Amino acid sequence: MRSGKNVFARVTLLASMGLPMLLATPVMAKEVVKIAFVGPLTGGVSNMGLGGRNSADLAVRLRNENPKSKYSYELVAQDDECKPNVGVQVATKVAADKSVVAGVTHYCSAVAMATGPVYNRFGMPAVVWGAVLPDVTYGNEFKEIHRVNGTMINQNDVAAKFMTGLGYKKWVIIHDTTDYGKGHNKYFSEFLQKSGGSILGTFGVTADQQDFTTELTKIRELKPDVIFFGGLTPLAVRIRTQMDKLGIKAQLEGTSGIKSDAYIQGAGKELAEGTLSFIEGAPWEKLPGGLFFTGKYSQQKYGESAEAYGPFAFAAANLIMDAVEKVGPDRKKVRDVLNKTKDVDTIIGKVTFDDHRQNIVPLITKYVVENGAWVVWEESSYGKGKRKLTGL
Repeated sequence: MRSGKNVFARVTLLASMGLPMLLATPVMAKEVVKIAFVGPLTGGVSNMGLGGRNSADLAVRLRNENPKSKYSYELVAQDDECKPNVGVQVATKVAADKSVVAGVTHYCSAVAMATGPVYNRFGMPAVVWGAVLPDVTYGNEFKEIHRVNGTMINQNDVAAKFMTGLGYKKWVIIHDTTDYGKGHNKYFSEFLQKSGGSILGTFGVTADQQDFTTELTKIRELKPDVIFFGGLTPLAVRIRTQMDKLGIKAQLEGTSGIKSDAYIQGAGKELAEGTLSFIEGAPWEKLPGGLFFTGKYSQQKYGESAEAYGPFAFAAANLIMDAVEKVGPDRKKVRDVLNKTKDVDTIIGKVTFDDHRQNIVPLITKYVVENGAWVVWEESSYGKGKRKLTGL
């Protein structure tokens, strides 16, 4: 940057040449503030990570286009591969970089659990955008960890009551053996029994399992009305296709982890038809901010869909940037502003963090696959009584 004397000399020279003084006014560049994005950019659930990254990127682009913004923002994206050990490595990398003020972090619950202590140790505020295991927020006292999406507690409560309300009585549960899958098994089982449903059997499977012939053969003999699956898209695709090969006609009920375009593409339109999923929050597609988001996302021509949790990543990035605009790029001050978040309007609705920095999400949205797309239950042909789920 030029010294004051040099700037004055240049102004004087321009004036002597008869040039307008306005040309001599120096343009002050905005300070660049870095924000991390961490999610699975490769691997079986990379579609969710890429959608989240693009959504956070969109928030940054829109903020940088705003002339009223005090700072210029840069998104630093890292791939946690949905693996806890890799997550710890990349979390340490960004948290140790003092130029990174905060992070939009993690889709996979096991990774979010493993990295919490890292962000706490380095004092870097992080806003979780996809992981739903309750212990991510409620299992610690880390003031640095926040979450904009809800937890699997509310999700499974609604899932159990909704299905028993439709008249289903007998379930088999398949869940992956990660913290995510075990958590869904725990909460769904509890709520289902309270709702009057019967569990005929529970099967834990590994997150990379390919063949489910042994489990599904036993399940076929049990003749459940519904198979509840607690896990992510890749396993859901394999289970659904292998159910068909073994002639199992039970209704498939999944969690938020399978609400993905990749599930429909992987299983195929015909087999995916009628599959259920439950996700936290109001249907953002119907909120005014949601329409704004989808329009702007489309304009950027990203190579991937925003997916179910993209809007949460967008909201998380905006909360961080709002805090920076208010108090500057100071980690502790940004953390303190985030901790006090209350009734903030976002594209996912109002965000309020409770005493564990967990967004209070009062509503769960029910989705069903209809004609190759996820549709809000109440707006679907199933919800309107024009089509029937399996076994009804």
